[in-house]
Amino acid sequence: MQVSDILRIKGTALFTVSPQTPLHEAARTMALHDVGSLVIMDDGRLAGMLTFREVLGAVSAQGTTPQAVGELMQRDPVHCSPQTGLDELRRLLLDSGTRYIPVMDGTTLLGVISFRDVARAVVQEQDFENRMLKAYIRDWPPETAQPESAPGSA
Repeated sequence: MQVSDILRIKGTALFTVSPQTPLHEAARTMALHDVGSLVIMDDGRLAGMLTFREVLGAVSAQGTTPQAVGELMQRDPVHCSPQTGLDELRRLLLDSGTRYIPVMDGTTLLGVISFRDVARAVVQEQDFENRMLKAYIRDWPPETAQPESAPGSA
């Protein structure tokens, strides 16, 4: 399974804001759409990512002081390509400590994959394999009786 397969299952809905967007607007967008990250786009290019981690950090450190998301975003986030394999993607997420990873095809943003999307894809893949194995076992051909060999012959 590749990242492109996960995007096909998940869909490619993206929620983006600009670096100048006030933090409270970004947080409202995240809550409204029930997403844990926003893609920060600047002049049509990926500028960074804003996750609930940065939002909570800013709120706890600054109270409700309005800030632009450009001050808080993760710049140059770790990203992957549509051809990235599932095992490589899991390793990338674990090694980088991120829960959200942009999918890039060159300079084109195709979507964002979350740790939850990866878990869902793995479960769906395992469910499919389990169904196939059970069908195969259910359709197993009956064994034919083997003639017993006479004692002493070998």
